[in-house]
Amino acid sequence: MTSRIGRVVAASAATALATLGVTVANPAPASAAMTICYNTSQAGSFAGIAGQAASIWNNATTNLTLSANCGSNLRIYQITGGGSYAIRTSLGNGRVYIDTQQAQQYSPLRIMTHEIGHILGLPDNYNGNCALLMSGGSAGTSCTNPYPSTAEANRVSNLFAGTRAAERAEGNGSAVFRDSWPAVAATVG
Repeated sequence: MTSRIGRVVAASAATALATLGVTVANPAPASAAMTICYNTSQAGSFAGIAGQAASIWNNATTNLTLSANCGSNLRIYQITGGGSYAIRTSLGNGRVYIDTQQAQQYSPLRIMTHEIGHILGLPDNYNGNCALLMSGGSAGTSCTNPYPSTAEANRVSNLFAGTRAAERAEGNGSAVFRDSWPAVAATVG
């Protein structure tokens, strides 16, 4: 109700000022950006890399901000063995697991940014194209690109444009994303 009263008062004031010949600029609407709080308390040596990945997503997208240790929408874990993967519980919420062994073969920043991409609603795209972040390990160990393509970034921005209906309609609810990164090759000794 106070919001409605505030709008009525503002409209009345603007009308009165306009009558007096005073021009009033309309202020920009408040940002509707969603904040995704990520927690790195279990990320071990990958905590700093999580911050870099968050910065990449923050710079590439609109309508969302990833912020460190302000809550636990997204929890990041360091594991050894089993491969890196993400579990999305809902759009913008879930867990990311970064495998230390895999991060010795592939770019840890690319892995982190890719796995966070799943939490933000992106599926895998195993086409081997290094320019696409969601191609994951299919682009090979020499691919170190940690940046989403314009299309990938726009997709995330659109998902966070204030419509939870998109989440339900397009299957962006719970999902497990495994096998983005080929298994570490066993050494024969």
